[in-house]
Amino acid sequence: MSAPLFVRSLSPQCQQHPTTSHNRSVLHYRLFFIVVTVATADMSFTNSYKQNDSPVEPGYGPDPYDINWMMPLHETTLESDRVKLTPFIPSLNARPYAEQVKAHPDMHRYYPLDLTSLDKILLSIETLIRRNPANILFAIIDKARGDAFAGVIGLIGTSPTNLSVELAWVVVFPEFRRSYVTSNAVGLLLNYCLELPSAPPERPGLGFRRVQWSAHPENQPSVALAKRMGLKEEGVLRWTWVVPQVVEGNGIPVRDGDPASPSPGRDSIILSLCADDWESGGREHVQRIIDR
Repeated sequence: MSAPLFVRSLSPQCQQHPTTSHNRSVLHYRLFFIVVTVATADMSFTNSYKQNDSPVEPGYGPDPYDINWMMPLHETTLESDRVKLTPFIPSLNARPYAEQVKAHPDMHRYYPLDLTSLDKILLSIETLIRRNPANILFAIIDKARGDAFAGVIGLIGTSPTNLSVELAWVVVFPEFRRSYVTSNAVGLLLNYCLELPSAPPERPGLGFRRVQWSAHPENQPSVALAKRMGLKEEGVLRWTWVVPQVVEGNGIPVRDGDPASPSPGRDSIILSLCADDWESGGREHVQRIIDR
């Protein structure tokens, strides 16, 4: 663009008095505005995104197993007198997990994933957990019963920038329910997420400000567990998941032409426990439940 256009764009006052302090400010502003406008109008762009359609075969992952987790793993914080959480290792934990699913087909009724077989469990853990450093899955170990494998629990959507995370994939096998196992597992993760890094060396945390919990609206045991642990209900988010047909959706038909049809959608009840809750009695509440 030629220079005369910049001159013509000036106000009469700027052209008559270009050396005054006030008019220099106007001149700079108008020149800046014109340059930005022209650059935007002439700017070209590209989009190099390519979807990775390479098939992922079900497998047990690398050896040694790389959990690929973006945050420090404070193992002492993830253990109580009766329960400990260790990273889920498919070669050790996937087959027993699948056997529990086979024995209890409704175990994942309200979950947004198809986990009905060993291969589908392996595939989900590889693609959704291990390959995403914002997610991690733990095996729940019942120390009081000889280090028995009691279930799984995870963290997803970790944001170090916003100091937030979602506590998810909570599955306690039937024989370990209605005991200390579930409350200890959830309580340990709440400690790990909400306690400050400067806490005593034996119990450091990540110092997050928000831990979220998401549940199917009809999964009242999940909602009740979250509330018992001190999380507060915030509301319902509609259509938060596209779910496989083998799990419960929201019962609302999708519209004609929906890109994911016939897969149903799922709504989610959202609860949270935040840093201010933690410092206002939440820490003590969770510890009392762990100690019961």
